[in-house]
Amino acid sequence: MENNEKREITCEIKEEFGVIAEDRRGWHKELNLVSWNHLNPKYDIREWSSDRSRMGKGVTFTKDEIVVLRNLLNDLAI
Repeated sequence: MENNEKREITCEIKEEFGVIAEDRRGWHKELNLVSWNHLNPKYDIREWSSDRSRMGKGVTFTKDEIVVLRNLLNDLAI
């Protein structure tokens, strides 16, 4: 039998690195260090409402992954 109950997802922002962008609605795309469900924190890029009561879909990175991303961004010719 399949369990269709939704379990509560917890998140705790451990460190704020900065706002990448803000849209017309006041939502911020941010880079933070976030612990999801009390697990080890990961680097997290996602949109948050101005009061942080809501969030959009995002992407998380381990320390090794964020280092690779940083190196890729540094190599861009922009």
